Amino acid sequence: MPFGFMQLSPDTRLEGWDGCGGYHYTDSIIYGFSHTHLSGTGISDYGDLLLMPFTGEAHFNNGAVQGVENGYGSRFSHQNESAHAGYYQVHLSDYNIDVELTAGLRSGMHAYRLSADENLSLIIDLEHRDELLDFSLKLVNNHSIAGHRVSKAWAQEQHFYFFLQCSEVIKEHRFNTDSTKLILHFGMVDSLLVKTGTSAVSIAGAQANLEAEIPHWNFSRQKADAELAWHKELSKTKVEMVSAADDTIFYSAVYHSYLNPNLFQDVDGSYRGTDMQIHQAKDHQHYTLFSLWDTYRASHPLYTITQREKTLDFIQTFLQQYQEGGKLPMWELAGNYTGCMIGYHSVPVIVDAYAKGIRDFDHDLALEAMLATAETDELGKVIYAANGYMASNEEHESVSKNLEYAYDDWCIAQFAKALGKDSIYQSYNRRAQFYQNSFDPNTGFMRAKRRQQFLAPFNPSEVNFNFTEANSWQYSFYAPHDVSGLMGLLGGPTSLERKLDALFSASENTSGRKQADITGLIGQYAHGNEPSHHMAYLYSFAGASPKTQTMSRRILTEMYQNQADGLSGNEDCGQMSSWYVLSALGFYPVNPGGTQYVIGSPLVKNAEISLENGKVLKITTQNQSAENVYIQSMTWNGKPYTKGWIEHEQIMAGGSWEIVLGSEPGPVLESPITSIEEHQITPVPYLVEENGPFKDSLRLSLHCADPKAKVYYVFEPKGKSYNDAYTLYTEEIILKQEGSLSFYAQSEGKEKSPEAVRVFKKLKTDRTLSYSVPFDPQYTGGGEAALLDGELGGDDFRTGFWQGWQGTNLQLDIELGPKGEYIGLIRSSHLQDLKSWILLPREVRFYISQDGKNYTFVGSSRSSVADTSFGIIKETFSARFSIRWASHVRVEVDAYGPLPASHISAGEESWMFMDEVFID
Repeated sequence: MPFGFMQLSPDTRLEGWDGCGGYHYTDSIIYGFSHTHLSGTGISDYGDLLLMPFTGEAHFNNGAVQGVENGYGSRFSHQNESAHAGYYQVHLSDYNIDVELTAGLRSGMHAYRLSADENLSLIIDLEHRDELLDFSLKLVNNHSIAGHRVSKAWAQEQHFYFFLQCSEVIKEHRFNTDSTKLILHFGMVDSLLVKTGTSAVSIAGAQANLEAEIPHWNFSRQKADAELAWHKELSKTKVEMVSAADDTIFYSAVYHSYLNPNLFQDVDGSYRGTDMQIHQAKDHQHYTLFSLWDTYRASHPLYTITQREKTLDFIQTFLQQYQEGGKLPMWELAGNYTGCMIGYHSVPVIVDAYAKGIRDFDHDLALEAMLATAETDELGKVIYAANGYMASNEEHESVSKNLEYAYDDWCIAQFAKALGKDSIYQSYNRRAQFYQNSFDPNTGFMRAKRRQQFLAPFNPSEVNFNFTEANSWQYSFYAPHDVSGLMGLLGGPTSLERKLDALFSASENTSGRKQADITGLIGQYAHGNEPSHHMAYLYSFAGASPKTQTMSRRILTEMYQNQADGLSGNEDCGQMSSWYVLSALGFYPVNPGGTQYVIGSPLVKNAEISLENGKVLKITTQNQSAENVYIQSMTWNGKPYTKGWIEHEQIMAGGSWEIVLGSEPGPVLESPITSIEEHQITPVPYLVEENGPFKDSLRLSLHCADPKAKVYYVFEPKGKSYNDAYTLYTEEIILKQEGSLSFYAQSEGKEKSPEAVRVFKKLKTDRTLSYSVPFDPQYTGGGEAALLDGELGGDDFRTGFWQGWQGTNLQLDIELGPKGEYIGLIRSSHLQDLKSWILLPREVRFYISQDGKNYTFVGSSRSSVADTSFGIIKETFSARFSIRWASHVRVEVDAYGPLPASHISAGEESWMFMDEVFID
């Protein structure tokens, strides 16, 4: 059902990236039919209550390991399979059983039909997929089964209850040894109907849900009810496309957009909250499954047009989750805060709805929840607020977080302003400009900083842990709330246009770490993942609306196909499809929280959007074809229309929008604008080391992304009290002693930047290092000298200090400078993070040499930590010996090797992480 809790479908894959939703089109075996699923996520969960009918020999195992002949799974063929909204059908060839499925909101119905009377059995498997924490499974009577399971996967504590009824008498039953699976025997029958009620609250709730939704045994009636529910939702947007394939793509996209969030309350209003307690929804329907990093961009803005009542329910759900769990959801699943993804993007969903007239919720509570979520001491938020940005060594994915926090803060500012909370508005309007602190004017890209300078070397195509599922190309256009400010940093509209041209024409090759999400590439634009989704529409802000038209149309036609693999990336709970729905209609919300939709190139011939207020918006295009992508002229309710955007209130008022298309660029449309005009601040300045590293002296220069800004600084030598006044920076600074440099920038008419501070320490040695095996380009630690720079890696390997190797031993040769050194202790520091496949070395051996050729063994060290120990563990391996002179040191590291048998990914090559080597 649309937005239903029940997600009843076949399971063909038990694990892996491609198995997150349970079904993969390339598979040929069905292991059963489970009642909850995720739609195109990057992590798996759900798959609750697997049922599988079978004939012949009974098996408790699914056959995934022993083979289908020795399990309850069955082969199937796509030639004997069909599906449409609300219905699924397949033939199980190993059992000669036809299966049909349909659903209610919280309930599902199975129909199993045999070609002749045979001994039919049914297995109920509670162990399917997720780790089982608690369960019950019992025979209620000779027609009914009840039970529950508490499981752990993405959601750490997911509660699922069920009540199941069979149309035929259960003649025999048999549990497995631990009662997690149950086989039911029905004897000689030609068909069986099974209906299941589900709940996150209780078995009684599941039974009440079933009795309320499917009190009958008429499969055709229930199928018709599901089809009617989908027809009602799909018909809100009636379109005529040029081809039947496009028609299928469009309505499949609408279907995907309305699969979730999922209803998460029983018929009596009870639901499980984020505190895992049972609550009662009084004035709203309660929902779950909010993939907000994805869906705030297009899905939720689509809902403000076609699902306004549900949008209010979603917001009320957010506020309940805040009251019960202490913060707004980021990626909530089954009442669990999963901690996945970044930002606080429930905020733009609320603010977007408020800006668009959906306001029947507690505004003061909403603002309280926003502030509490934005100011929680987690994920670098406090550092970001205090310093204007977080550095890469302070928080992983720092650039993406800096940028997305700034946008979310703009949303908070707008909401506070609307409520008359001026001090909050001013504070968050300043924070909304912090995106500027990641901008490097020399390269024109958003970059990571460490020690108040941009990390080098830099390649905008490199995928690393400074970005979320992306690289610098794919985040350097992210300031949706202040595109004018971004253009100013780049040098103006023409510079933005050229930068976009470079994005779409760049090589598709990426470097650095492997990232499965970066797909659907046009140059470095990656439509298969969400950070790129607004970029084609930015051309319009730069006065190049024809380029928005051609590129948005190209994405519509190249990245979506009427095929099983017809999406260019994972669906992410509807976002990929919602982009298509809105763009095919001809507009897209670049800046949710504002009220404008930027006009692209509509793909529809005709469309009617039926609104909940009774109004209808009609969209008509002339000359629609593959070649005619450019807007020649437009009218709105019969009057000429030349703007490059439409307002939400125009849509909600209904009317007629007519577009004439052609094969050549038409007139440039008026540019949309997003900008921050009040409380403008100066970007945080940054420094450049001209002759690092710091041994005897160090030349520094100070810079600011705002070329009009002046930079002021003060240097406090080590051991000296801070008394000096700030000095205007006019020429390079030459440091000859250790100490602390503080500096800020200020531009005329703007507030001064937050202060930046850098502590300088001299490198005491002239040591150099060579590697027998180069470190992996995903984990560089900052470069060739990272193991000798005096900076020790922290608790999170993703912050960039650690160097990493996979599947190899390592030898390090260190030259101790031209004069050598007297030494008596060598240490190397290593990391274990078993969840991330990182294990401590088995052994580290240490050697010294007086000529760089002949080495003497001086000691070895083995790990004292078990290879089953989870959590962050740092261990130092060392050798202590009598002090002697040496010119070289050698460190041999024996990596752990394949992951241990106890690991979920046993047999895969583990990683070895290292930082630092100390020689004393």
